[in-house]
Amino acid sequence: MIFRLLGPLVVSDSAGATAPAAGGPKVRALLARLLLDAGRTVPVDRLVDGLYGDEPPAGAQGALQAQVSRLRRVLPPGVAVEHSPAGYRLALGTPAEDVDALRFEALAGAGARALAAGDPVHAADLLREALGLWRGPALSDVRDAPFAAGQAARLEGLRLDALEAWGAAELASGASGEDLSSLVRELAAAVREHPLRERLRGLQMRALGAAGRQAEALAVYEEVRTALAEELGADPSPELSAVHLGLLRGGETGPGRTGPERVAAPVLPAPLTDFVGRERERERLASLVAAARLVTLVGPGGAGKTRLALEVGAALPGEVRFVDLGAVAGGGRTGAGEVAEAFAAALGVRGGAERLETALAGRSVLLIVDNCEHVVDETAVLVRRLLAACPRLRVLTTSREALGITGESLLPLGALSPEAAEELFVRRAAAVRPGFTGHARVAELCAGLDGLPLAVELAAARLRSLSVDELADGLGERLERFELLSRGDRTAPERHRTLRAVVEWSWSLLAPGERELAARFSVFRGGATAEAVTRVCGAGAGTLASLVEKSLVEARDGRYGMLETIRAYAAGQLPEEDPATAAHHAYYRELAEAADPELRGAAQLEWLVRLDAEDANLRAALRRGTPEDALRLVAALTPYWWLRGLRGRVAAPVAELLERVVPTAELGEEYALCVLAAGLREGEHVERAQQFLASRTIPLRQPYTAFLWSTSVGPVEGLPMGDDPWSRSLVLVGRAFLPTATGSVPGDDARATAEALLTEALAGFRALGDRWGTATALEGLAALSPEPLPLLAEALALFASLGVAEDVVDLLHRRAAVHEAAGDPDAAAADRTRAADTARRAGLKGAPETTGATAETGAAR
Repeated sequence: MIFRLLGPLVVSDSAGATAPAAGGPKVRALLARLLLDAGRTVPVDRLVDGLYGDEPPAGAQGALQAQVSRLRRVLPPGVAVEHSPAGYRLALGTPAEDVDALRFEALAGAGARALAAGDPVHAADLLREALGLWRGPALSDVRDAPFAAGQAARLEGLRLDALEAWGAAELASGASGEDLSSLVRELAAAVREHPLRERLRGLQMRALGAAGRQAEALAVYEEVRTALAEELGADPSPELSAVHLGLLRGGETGPGRTGPERVAAPVLPAPLTDFVGRERERERLASLVAAARLVTLVGPGGAGKTRLALEVGAALPGEVRFVDLGAVAGGGRTGAGEVAEAFAAALGVRGGAERLETALAGRSVLLIVDNCEHVVDETAVLVRRLLAACPRLRVLTTSREALGITGESLLPLGALSPEAAEELFVRRAAAVRPGFTGHARVAELCAGLDGLPLAVELAAARLRSLSVDELADGLGERLERFELLSRGDRTAPERHRTLRAVVEWSWSLLAPGERELAARFSVFRGGATAEAVTRVCGAGAGTLASLVEKSLVEARDGRYGMLETIRAYAAGQLPEEDPATAAHHAYYRELAEAADPELRGAAQLEWLVRLDAEDANLRAALRRGTPEDALRLVAALTPYWWLRGLRGRVAAPVAELLERVVPTAELGEEYALCVLAAGLREGEHVERAQQFLASRTIPLRQPYTAFLWSTSVGPVEGLPMGDDPWSRSLVLVGRAFLPTATGSVPGDDARATAEALLTEALAGFRALGDRWGTATALEGLAALSPEPLPLLAEALALFASLGVAEDVVDLLHRRAAVHEAAGDPDAAAADRTRAADTARRAGLKGAPETTGATAETGAAR
C-alpha cells in the first residue's frame, strides 16, 4: 500500500492499481498532513493550525477528533491513526517506503550524498528514481488546507534541488545519446517555470554544450543576462559567468573548474542522526529566512541551533553555503581576518572581503554562519558589509548573542518540548542499548536536563554503563550533573563534547561584571523579577539585559530565569561568603511578611498568585539565614501553605529546620507553626510547642495559629487572640461551634445562638474580603440551615477560587450527603466523582466523607 502526495492524493495497492483517497476535503487534508510525518507523532495544536489556520472554529480540538474518527473509517487495512497525550500518529508499515513524499526525500538525500562523495553514476540513478515519483504539483487536491501551500513549496524546492543534482550527476558521469537528450528536455521544462534560477540555467548551458549545441548554450546565457538586468538589475553570478567563459573557450565547464579564483567549496554537513522535534521552530525559521535577509537563531549552548539551521537550509531551494566560525580564534584585526577567511573558504573564493563582495554580487545564495558568539562584533561588521553590497544575499546565523544589526530577525531557541525531549532520549538510547523503548523516569530525567538536546543526547549515551535511575538520581547534585554528562562525541569541537564544556564556553565570553551577576543569580530558584535581581544581586538593568542577550538568562512574562544546567554551573562559581545568599533570604522573608496580612483581605487572590510565582524561591529561602529567621519565615508563610494545600511539599525542609533550631519562648508561636508545617502531631516537638502556647500571655502574632493548632493537634485553653477584625470573626466562628465540640446535638436555643454568631462572622469576613473566612462561615451556616445547598454552593465556589483542594474535597462530600438525604442520588454521585477527581489532581492520599466544622479555641472548620 503506497500513499502518493506528489500529485493528487491517491492510494496504490500492491498490484499497482491506483484510486483516490476516500473521504471529504477535511479528511483528505488531515490524511495528507499525517502522511507528511507518517510514523511520527504530530501535536494536536499543529494539526489544528494545519487544518483550520489562524482562526480555528470554537471547539477546534473536538472538530479535529471528529475528523480523525471519519479518517479511521476510510483507512485501508493495516493503517491506523494512533492517539497519545502528545498528539496523533499515522501508523503504517514503513513510512519511507509507503509514502512517496518521504521516499522521495530519502532518495534525493542519498543521491546528493553520493554526488558529494564522488559517485555520480550511483547519484544519477538515485535521483532519477526520486524524480520519477512525481506525478504533478505536490498536494494538488488539498491545496485549500492552510498547511498545504507551505509544504508544497518545500517539496517543490526539494524537487528542483534534486533535478539540479541529477543534472550535475548526469553530466559528471558523461551522459550521451538519449540520456543527454532527456536531460536537455527536462532542464528546458524546468527553466520555463524558473527562468532566473541560475544554477538551473548553468546546467542547461552545460547540457546543451555537451550535446554539441554551442550556439543554443550561448544564447541561453544572453537570455539570462538580459532577464537578470531587466527584472533584478543584477549581473549573472560568477558561477554562471564561468560556465559561459568555458563554453567560449571550448573547455571544461564543470564544478570546481570555473576560473582562476575558484577553489572547491564545501557542501552542507550531512547529519549522522535523524532530526527529532522542533517542527514548529523549523517552520518558523523557514518562514523567517524566506522573508528576511538576516536571521539569527539565538539560544544557549546545546539547544541545537546548528542542527536546526542545517535542517532548514538543506530543505530550501537554491544555493546554500555553510560557514563555520567555531575554529576562529577571534579578537581585533586578527579575528576579523579569520572571519573573512572562513567566509571565503565556504564560498570557494581566495581573497579578503573585497573578493567576497565580487563573488556574491548578483548571486542568489543563503549563507548559514555558525558559532558567531565569540566573534560577534567581527561577524556583524562583515555581514552588514556583504548584505549592503550584495542585494540577493541572505544570511542565517547561529549564536548565543544577536549580531545587533538593523533589520536582523531573531528566533530564540530554548528547550525541546517534553514529548520531543523524551523521544530524542529514547531514540539515542536505543542506538547504544538496542531494544531500549523507554523508562518511567525518562520524563523526569529530560526535565532535569532542561530539555536541552545536547544534554539529552549526552545522557542517552551514558546508558552504555548506567541505568536511567542512576542518571536521574545523579542530576540532584551539581557536581554529579556535570560528571555524568562528561563523555561526548570525540569528533565534536572541544566546547561541545561535554555539558560542562558547553557552559564553560558561554561563561568564558562574559565580562567580569556579567560573571559576578550570573553567579549571584544562581541563588534564585524558579526565576525572579527585575526588582528581586536588583535587590539581591546588587546589579543594574544593563548587566542583566546583557546576560539575556548572551543566552545565559531567559526573560519571559516579566520574569528572569536560568536553565537549571546553567544555574548549577553558576552556583559553583559563587563564593561561599558572597552576600547574595543572605540577601536572598532577607528579600523573600520581607515579601512573605508583606503578603501575610494581605492573605486575609480583599487582595487575597492577587497575593496568592504572587506567592505562587515565588514558591521555589520561598522554599529555598528556608535553608538560608539563621534558624530564627527561618522560623519567622515559616510563620509568615503558614497561611499561604494552608490555603494552597502545600503542606506536603514543605514538610521535609521544615522538619530539617526543626533539627537546627533551639526553641525559645520568645519564638514559641513560630516554633509551634513550624511543628505543624512539618506534619507532626505527637512527640517531643509537639509537647514543647504545646507548652509554649499554653504559657502565652500576649495575643498571637499569627491569627491562623489558634485555628491550625486546634484542628490539627487539639485545643489550647485560654490561648489569647488578637483584637483585629479577622481574629474577632474567627473567634465568633469558634464560639458558634462550642456546643458541638463533643459531638452533641445542639438544642434550639444553642442552634439560634450559633446561627447568630456565624452570621456576624460572615459579615465580618465579607467586609474584609477574605474568601476563606467567608467560605468557612457559610459552611457552618449550611450545617444549621434547612436549605443548605445555596450556602454550600457559594462556599464551594470560594474554596475553589482559592485552589484549596482539601477544603473543596471535604465540602463536595458534605454536599453529596445533603443530596443523598434529599433523595437525589445522581447529584450525590456527581459530587463524589468530582471530589475524587479533585483529590487525584491535587495528589491527596484520601478524601474523608465529611469533616465537621470544629473550634474549641476560637477557630473553626
